[in-house]
Amino acid sequence: MPFALAAYEDRAALARALAAHVAQALLARTARDGAASLAVSGGRTPALFLETLSAAPLDWGRISVTLVDERWVPETSDRSNAALVRAHLLKGAAAAARFVPLFTGAPTPEAGLAAAEERVGGLPHPFAAVVLGMGDDGHTASFFPGAEGLEAAIDPAAPALLAAIRAEAAGEPRITFTLPELLAADTLLLHIEGKVKREVLEAASRPGPQGQMPIRAVLRHARRPLDVLWCP
Repeated sequence: MPFALAAYEDRAALARALAAHVAQALLARTARDGAASLAVSGGRTPALFLETLSAAPLDWGRISVTLVDERWVPETSDRSNAALVRAHLLKGAAAAARFVPLFTGAPTPEAGLAAAEERVGGLPHPFAAVVLGMGDDGHTASFFPGAEGLEAAIDPAAPALLAAIRAEAAGEPRITFTLPELLAADTLLLHIEGKVKREVLEAASRPGPQGQMPIRAVLRHARRPLDVLWCP
């Protein structure tokens, strides 16, 4: 099986476990290197996890936070992943973390790609932890089925840190870390909730085209079975 599933009774228990995994990874990296970086996902699912992680007793001043991917919108938009992170994670002691958003203000992600890569190039690499989400269509990060730019973004040998993505299902144009940057993390976690998403993940673990269910690219190329945290 290309993933290891840990099931929790409810969202609160899952959020506590996920926050503990991430905190442990950040502690280990800061102890070793003096600094660590974390990439988190947006959407509605991560809010409780982010709230829980914000209370973790970490040396937040030595931690950098960025996003796995971002809709190409300013933080004034309710669709902004950066706004979600600021509201739910970067508060209290966690406000001391360095936050590196992906949206640059350029008119398109293609136009902002070079500036965004320069920003994230200064993060401690590889990530201490990456927390992925997954949609009902099998997308993760901004790797959408049939997306323009998908093949380059999920290439396990992609040389770029970031990729611009356009897909009808994505709504806005997006920017995302490429597959190898995500897979290189010390700790790589997938956070999903609900019966449907578990069924989607199980379907993705079976043979089929990566472009049809892009989470397959993570499952197939991860260095070890993907750790999945799930609740009904």
